Amino acid sequence: MIKEKEKVVIVGVETEKNQHYFAESMKELIQLTKTAAGEVVFSLTQKRPQVDRQTLIGKGKLEELIQQATAYEADLIIFNHELTPRQSQIISDAVGLPVIDRVQLILDIFAMRARSREGKLQVELAQLEYLLPRLVGQGKTLSRLGGGIGTRGPGETKLETDRRHIRNKIYAVKRELREVEAHRERNRQQRKNNEIFQIGLIGYTNAGKSTILNLLTQADTYSKDQLFATLDPLTKKWHFPEGFEVTMTDTVGFIQDLPTQLIDAFHSTLEESQNMDLLLHVVDASAPERILQEQTVLKLMDELKMKDVPILTIYNKADQVNRGTFTPTLFPNRLISAKSESGKQELTRAIKREIMELLTPYTLFLPSDAGQQLSEIKRQTLVLSEEFIEEKNSYEVRGFAKSTSKWIRRMTDELDS
Repeated sequence: MIKEKEKVVIVGVETEKNQHYFAESMKELIQLTKTAAGEVVFSLTQKRPQVDRQTLIGKGKLEELIQQATAYEADLIIFNHELTPRQSQIISDAVGLPVIDRVQLILDIFAMRARSREGKLQVELAQLEYLLPRLVGQGKTLSRLGGGIGTRGPGETKLETDRRHIRNKIYAVKRELREVEAHRERNRQQRKNNEIFQIGLIGYTNAGKSTILNLLTQADTYSKDQLFATLDPLTKKWHFPEGFEVTMTDTVGFIQDLPTQLIDAFHSTLEESQNMDLLLHVVDASAPERILQEQTVLKLMDELKMKDVPILTIYNKADQVNRGTFTPTLFPNRLISAKSESGKQELTRAIKREIMELLTPYTLFLPSDAGQQLSEIKRQTLVLSEEFIEEKNSYEVRGFAKSTSKWIRRMTDELDS
């Protein structure tokens, strides 16, 4: 870990290809650097039709980078673009400082954040696959880094070894991950077989997913104004006031240009969301680039084949916007503040409405002595009313349940008899 904040110069090139999200991306890079315990001392940007093949920024700007890095006594240069091993080497040799890119920075943060065995394995796999083609020349750079940003996780200890060793390690990590994923799949299947209604939280990083999970389930997860505060997926039970029990799963936040290594490595984590009955897409209503963030999440959901899962958009941080002028772009939606008690009530009502749209209505009669069945039906279905009918000596229960539920089958049997 870093003992004191490293001074970082960040570099970005605005091209025709990235101009519509360049400013937001650079702001994010500052946030990412802070999250990795670095301090941005200077930001160097350049406009070009396309990046320079050798140094991304061209000779003139490279000279400026050298001057600014010296003037600000920088420890590290971070580029807002994925660098090839050759580019990284040329720039590092010219500036005389270690150079990493956005991908390596994100991988570094993930290495800091991973807590579970699966999370750690997935980060290790992503780092090893990123580092494999970059082995040449990295040793010299990393020896100067002294365990700073970009070297957490397996990177610093594995780099001196040969490619074969790294390939063997990748194979071993993949095998271990398959075992962990098989265990996760069994748990997922068990939840499906139990007919539990499953809700997944997705959204841009720092939108407030963990805050919402904590609000509804008292999960006490790490919830902070940082990028990638949550890394390992967490599933918690949530009970509606009526007794209906559902599960809520928090997932890793999405971000612009999420490294492909991470999409691959975290596929099983994000796959959790493919099997949900309802997704809550949490959006930071106060974010200046809100629409761009929404599009990033929707694009990644499309790539992960999650478009068919029903979605309710939760516009969070209502306390930071003007409710009167706020214009939502995604529907159905609800604008709330996850930090208020009224926000909890509004959110519960909105989710309840969505659930009723997705489930099948039922009416059932339970004998007066079937107390255990009554508590079971309240836990497994969304009960709207229960009324004791004296002439039948039974409870008339109305509510909503999954179409595959035993209670729906029972209602069908009652109607047929």
